[in-house]
Amino acid sequence: MNSMPQRYWLVVGTFFLSVLLYVDRICISVAEEDIAADLALSKTQMGWVLSAFALGYALFQTPSGWMADRFGPRRVLSAIVVLWSLFTGLTAAAFNLTSLLATRLLFGAGEAGAFPGIARATFSWIPMNERGIVQGINFSGSRAGGVLALSIIPSMVAWLGWRMSFVSLMVVGCCWAVFWYWWFRDEPAEHPGVSRAELEYIAANRQRRGDDARAPEPLAVATLARSPEVWLVSAQYFASNFTFFFCLTWLFPHLKTTYNLTGVEAGLYSAAPLAFGAMGNWFSGWMVDRLYRRGRWVASRRVAAMIGFALAAVGVAGSVFADTPGASIVWFCLAIFGADMTLAPSWSFCIDIGKHHAGVVSGTMNMAGNFGSFLTALAFPYLAEWTGSYTPFFVVAAVLNGLAIGLWMLLDPRRALVGRESDG
Repeated sequence: MNSMPQRYWLVVGTFFLSVLLYVDRICISVAEEDIAADLALSKTQMGWVLSAFALGYALFQTPSGWMADRFGPRRVLSAIVVLWSLFTGLTAAAFNLTSLLATRLLFGAGEAGAFPGIARATFSWIPMNERGIVQGINFSGSRAGGVLALSIIPSMVAWLGWRMSFVSLMVVGCCWAVFWYWWFRDEPAEHPGVSRAELEYIAANRQRRGDDARAPEPLAVATLARSPEVWLVSAQYFASNFTFFFCLTWLFPHLKTTYNLTGVEAGLYSAAPLAFGAMGNWFSGWMVDRLYRRGRWVASRRVAAMIGFALAAVGVAGSVFADTPGASIVWFCLAIFGADMTLAPSWSFCIDIGKHHAGVVSGTMNMAGNFGSFLTALAFPYLAEWTGSYTPFFVVAAVLNGLAIGLWMLLDPRRALVGRESDG
């Protein structure tokens, strides 16, 4: 019996990295009430704490993507996981607003290289006809991490306290980094476990029409900045993250206070949309690959994303009319299922046009997306404070999702950033 191909083990490793990424990220949302009480912080101050992560995460996307392209995802992913794990642990040492803002900003900067690094590893190891489902699996790991965090972190915080909970997560992250550095290699040809047949299959299918035979051309900053494809894919990702980041930051405390729920009840309700997000990732990844294998390269990127944004717009708009926690969560499940359908085509698109520069291209897109996350964490409490209602926030989210549908009509994965245009 043949052993499982090594590229599948790569996906296992990046899946668990995605789980860890979101467990660490969501922990502060679950512990928000305890932290605010301990450090005497208001709702708007906690909004700045939650947005500090998104700001650090956004600002370091492109630099960390460039590092993954330049130094390889083996070293870069190992280093950044250690870095963000250290700042996860240092969150426990926060003693006022300023110290908490600093640790969360640096934690976000550390996490910034995760998905661009994964994208660069995906380019080297994963054939084009498998990238949709691989992206879906990886991002479903992040949603599984969210479900895990919202299900067990409330009890963990109640048992250990919020400070020791962060320290425990630091240890887990460092263990993953050691495993990754030991097992992974930047190129499949460097890995002793990759068979000749698998290596030949990867090399023949990770680009189109023999592009691997040419040395990668350098990507100038001006080329990146002038590319309409980069601007468009970044803008649509802003809309996607604006919707999704609400579930990572304010959904748990919003449900808890609005419907007078316990922490465990709010955690279980808040986990449901993330579970649907995982399903959205798998479904979208399957759709992307199915259309690609039928020779519909452009449609394979557009269709899943456009359907996803339509569902997200309907979900966030419908949530305005919910009057029970169950009804609210049903609408959010629809919204996050849709928002997560946009991820596999978005990241596959960045690998398509970026190729050897997939890290910096996907990092740039993710930077724009996380400016959306930064604004979400602030817009929700401030719009509620200014208007006396949560409705304006959800209206803004619905409009952004509608606009993103139009942006995808202009995106074409055949237009590579460097070299000749890819062939469709």
